Amino acid sequence: MTIQNIKQRNARVARALACGIALAIAMTTLPFSAGAQTLPAAPAKMDMGKGTATDAPMKMHKSMDDMQTKTAAMKMTGDTDIDFAMMMVVHHQGAIDMAQVEIDAGKDPAMIKIAKKIIAAQKKEIAEFESWLKKHPHAMK
Repeated sequence: MTIQNIKQRNARVARALACGIALAIAMTTLPFSAGAQTLPAAPAKMDMGKGTATDAPMKMHKSMDDMQTKTAAMKMTGDTDIDFAMMMVVHHQGAIDMAQVEIDAGKDPAMIKIAKKIIAAQKKEIAEFESWLKKHPHAMK
């Protein structure tokens, strides 16, 4: 294993740890600092007005967990531009998934409107990243 490979591996580990720590801090402090109420230990399925029972909080957490799992598992190429584009595609898809939960389960028209705008913007940016990635090799420098 070369020194560069070791440095890249260490950088990936450090990023994964930083994301995990940030998430842990956010999950323990945000409900209190934002004045929000904590969720019940076992949230019940609720009718969200669309004729279907859904568990929006669980879906919201799953979309975040999926995004973090996918980004943590990504193999970095060593090219910052390529790595950024690849990770942003996954990150933006996570935003789309979260916004879709809001559209499906939310009740506030303003929040639903914002969620729809997020989906449109993130899809556009994903297309831009994917177009750029098609034009650039995914090889180590």
